[in-house]
Amino acid sequence: MDPKIFKAYDIRGIYPSQISEDDVYIITKGISTYLSKRLNLSKPLRIILSRDGRSSSPALSKEAKKALVESGAEVIDIGMASTPTFYFAVFHYGYDGGIQITASHNPKEYNGIKSVIREGKFITKIGRSTGLGEIKEITQEGKFVSSEKPGSVTEKIGILEDQVETAFKTTKNPKISPLKIVADAANGTGALYLEALFKKLPCELIRINFDINGDFLAHQPDPAQFSTLKTLQQRVVQEKAALGIAPDGDGDRIFFVDDKGSVVPASLTTALISTEILKERHGAKIGFDVRNTINVLQAVKSNGGIPVISRIGNVYSTEIMKKENCEFFGENSGHFFFKDTGFVENPIVVILIMLSVISREKRPISDILAPLLVSYQSGGISFKIEDPNEILERLEEEYKDGKADHIDGLSVDFPEWRFNVRASNTEPILRLNVEALKKELMEEKRDSLVQFIKNNF
Repeated sequence: MDPKIFKAYDIRGIYPSQISEDDVYIITKGISTYLSKRLNLSKPLRIILSRDGRSSSPALSKEAKKALVESGAEVIDIGMASTPTFYFAVFHYGYDGGIQITASHNPKEYNGIKSVIREGKFITKIGRSTGLGEIKEITQEGKFVSSEKPGSVTEKIGILEDQVETAFKTTKNPKISPLKIVADAANGTGALYLEALFKKLPCELIRINFDINGDFLAHQPDPAQFSTLKTLQQRVVQEKAALGIAPDGDGDRIFFVDDKGSVVPASLTTALISTEILKERHGAKIGFDVRNTINVLQAVKSNGGIPVISRIGNVYSTEIMKKENCEFFGENSGHFFFKDTGFVENPIVVILIMLSVISREKRPISDILAPLLVSYQSGGISFKIEDPNEILERLEEEYKDGKADHIDGLSVDFPEWRFNVRASNTEPILRLNVEALKKELMEEKRDSLVQFIKNNF
């Protein structure tokens, strides 16, 4: 087994060279052992099992199921599902934990495992800081729980209907107008919850790439790469639609395109949702990551909220939410988390909030978002570099006139602009994000930072 498949947030690698059926079988036994010990169970582990639409996922899910049954677990198999539906099933029905076979937004040749544990009124994602190291050790040493009595497998249906109904309750049954909406599901499992949701809405849904296909025939299922959204942008304008929707491969990321065909930065989506939440929950804590903060800070502070800035990564986002008791958390990568749904992503709630605001305001989403657009952003800029620490030290010295912090990598704030530069958790890459109150200033500072980094490695 390649130890590199144990990442910061999950288990992921190229199938079958890095992660095979045998690997998933052994790792699942490690996860089952870890969950049983952590929960100190005196009865069989009750665990959700699901998978995404990748071509290799059925075979890997079969091995995971086999390992769980041999470990004595009660397996609730929900088949192919988005990751948010997987989270919902664990949380809503009160199971002990879950395993999702998925490689999220990665290209078709990848696959992997996301695992969670339910602890009271929240879900804990198992990553490097929350138990994945222990699972790796258990797996490598082969110290698995044994069971004289094999476990069982049951199938559960109707979960999507329950998920949609619960999302309507969470958003207090908003009134939605008969809007025209375009969605590009990228051949991923986000198509499942989009279909279930729009069956309950008076909207016209124009579908792009809704056939679930593990080869992702249209494009890589990663809406954070805005180049994958060009067809969606064109179709929104062509159809004169109110909104475009783009989930990623396993449906836990979501991006939007406005009525003018422009991609909505995730920080603007966070700002809008924060504004809506703070109307009813004045003084609530709102979380967001260090990459781009100006838009969200302005929205949270001006609406009486308390900002909580976190390091990057969805496992860390969930953990800081629980620690600070945040009502909502928005990541610049398109992950949006809600306290009401177990501190995990719930894109159905995000969509309902967006549609309800458009319906209530009776204005284009571009007009609604315009006052929230305070900063101009560079987007992530990547540099391949083996040792980023030296660069970070030189950058901090070069920009010592600003206010520096080290929540994640190096962030430096000035009155009219800021930047964050950090090392990737999964590969030897340095990532830079720049934002400023004026577009020209952002471009100037972006270019000077890029040149400085290139000159120093």
